[in-house]
Amino acid sequence: MKTSQRTVRLELTEPLRISRSTMAAREAVWLTVEHDGQHGHGEAVTSLYYGLDADTLGRLLHAESRWLARFPDPETALGALRDGTRQAAAPPAVTAAVESALLDLVGKRAGVPVHRLLDPDAAPPSAPTARTIGITAPERAGAQANRLVRDGFTVLKVKAGAPDPDEDLARVRAVRTAAPHARLLLDPNGAWTVRESERLLPLFAELGVEAVEQPLAPGDPEALAKLAERSPLPVVADEDAVGPEDARRLAGRVHGINVKLVKCGGVGAALRIAELIADTGTELMLGCLTASTLGIAPAVHLADRARWVDLDGHLLLADDPWTGIGGADGTVRSSRHPGLGVRERDAQEARA
Repeated sequence: MKTSQRTVRLELTEPLRISRSTMAAREAVWLTVEHDGQHGHGEAVTSLYYGLDADTLGRLLHAESRWLARFPDPETALGALRDGTRQAAAPPAVTAAVESALLDLVGKRAGVPVHRLLDPDAAPPSAPTARTIGITAPERAGAQANRLVRDGFTVLKVKAGAPDPDEDLARVRAVRTAAPHARLLLDPNGAWTVRESERLLPLFAELGVEAVEQPLAPGDPEALAKLAERSPLPVVADEDAVGPEDARRLAGRVHGINVKLVKCGGVGAALRIAELIADTGTELMLGCLTASTLGIAPAVHLADRARWVDLDGHLLLADDPWTGIGGADGTVRSSRHPGLGVRERDAQEARA
């Protein structure tokens, strides 16, 4: 098998502010795996939080390319990636990109979409996706919510964690007024203390917020689990739930776990987490980083397995260089096309 990689810059339509940072762009590294004239693709994006810049991603993916060269075909490589015997594994985001490229290629070689590789009887998954509203003035948040609902979105995720919690309340209140029938999710990205959470969560519950992601700073999952016991809102673990072992510890103790493929290591790891939390009272949420359609697509093939779907990273981009999963009308969809079912757009099409 042959591999190649390319680094691109993904610009957001507008800067996205969360409690710990503001982002206007990020870089993505695309991995292509070729075998017998067919190509599979995967994407890894830079992240300050996970300590991954473009140079680091490029170096790590180059090392993975040398590992892939050992195998006679992508099917064998995919099996080896998932059998749990690899030594010195790459960071989860890199493993997820490699797995994505292999799944794409294996699906194309078999003539079936990825969701049918996972379940031969599966129909193409589709699900309403949350659309993120960053930390911004309440008036602006309300206007964004009004526009998104008109576009077809039924789930809105509002970022919280501003220095003044009253600003967060005003933002959610404005969104609720503008979108009275939308499902609302709240994400402080770990900005609150236990005391602040206990004071604020009942107020957000009164505004009809459906669930809150990671209200407490990560690093103390026991505190998060104890907060979940008495929270008036479902508590979803995100930064405190990285991989399967974290999910095992939190299963039945929080109301949900936000599974991001770049965080846990890909589709295979996400399926293990889903199995671990099944029938425990802890439900699956599918999340993402800001990424192109290529980076979001693998999770879309799991979308029908989750209670909450937050796969809008590609919708935040000014020019998404890939297409194939929809989402602009509030629903992400996989297709019946082989592999991931996505294609790269040319520059003129991307600007259209």
